[in-house]
Amino acid sequence: MQLYQRICEYENLYNAFHCARRGKRKQESVARFERDLEIELFRLQDELLSKTYRPSRYRSFYLTDSKRRLISAAPFRDRVVHHALVDTIEPLFERRFIFDSYANRKGKGTHRALDRCTQFLRNSRYALQCDIRQFFPSIDHALLRSELSRVIGDEGTLWLCDRILETGMGVLDEEYEMRWFAGDDLLAINRPRSR
Repeated sequence: MQLYQRICEYENLYNAFHCARRGKRKQESVARFERDLEIELFRLQDELLSKTYRPSRYRSFYLTDSKRRLISAAPFRDRVVHHALVDTIEPLFERRFIFDSYANRKGKGTHRALDRCTQFLRNSRYALQCDIRQFFPSIDHALLRSELSRVIGDEGTLWLCDRILETGMGVLDEEYEMRWFAGDDLLAINRPRSR
């Protein structure tokens, strides 16, 4: 069975709904979707199979924890599709990750990352704390698409990835500061990015 067909299977969409719902059951959009769950999932399945699926616009808001950050969230319906996609393609990428990559990976997470960090700190006198500034807004779509197509050979799945990437363009424009790198020309600023 092709990869894209697995993404579109009703059971996969049903499981994706449960993953997307986790921790968000009290939200109105989740309750609305769940009220007509079967209809919503069959509608999503039909749109995906006919390739008429179009993600909706992201909702942006500011979150203040240690610092003020602009967050962009996809509508719940689109998050179901995101989970269906990730659940299907994750095994293709999982084996390519280094052991000490912990974010958004099954069996990893914050607590295991802290445990591993503690192990490293016990064996070393120095530690470098760093963050990649504006990482997601600066991702070049052409490079990302090239990397995705190297791993995912299925055109339907790449079509869905493209739809999702297109929806994210321009989302964080007001937060992004262009960074220039060796080899960039004046047109680099016009490259599509995951903002």
